[in-house]
Amino acid sequence: MPFFVYGTLRPGERNHDLFLRGRTRAEEPGRLAGAVLYRGPGYPYAVEDRQGLVHGELVTARPEEYDGLLVALDALEEYVPGDPGNLYERVARDIVRESDGRPVRAWVYLAAPSVAQRLRAHGRLIDNGDWRTT
Repeated sequence: MPFFVYGTLRPGERNHDLFLRGRTRAEEPGRLAGAVLYRGPGYPYAVEDRQGLVHGELVTARPEEYDGLLVALDALEEYVPGDPGNLYERVARDIVRESDGRPVRAWVYLAAPSVAQRLRAHGRLIDNGDWRTT
């Protein structure tokens, strides 16, 4: 399954070269409906919200890199399945490809419930859903 990235893993951002360069087969613009973006400390958080739209890239790993990339991205996002202390949760969502409007199922890291609750109460929303324009 591809990954949807919306922050520091996007092309040209600081973690793209560290984690993705040379490990992907394709990277293309996409949109995640049903989420909004909040500013974090140097990176954004996507939070589920029926009215929102998040802009980013749909990243398809090279098959031989997939398992290692999944482990690396989970570590970057400090995601451990089932850990109540997670900042992010890795979930499968439909991402709309900008090139043809077709949905593609992909992994996306969304703010964990406790983080999302805090952001909804006190966070700074990125109104246009695109972290690059902030």
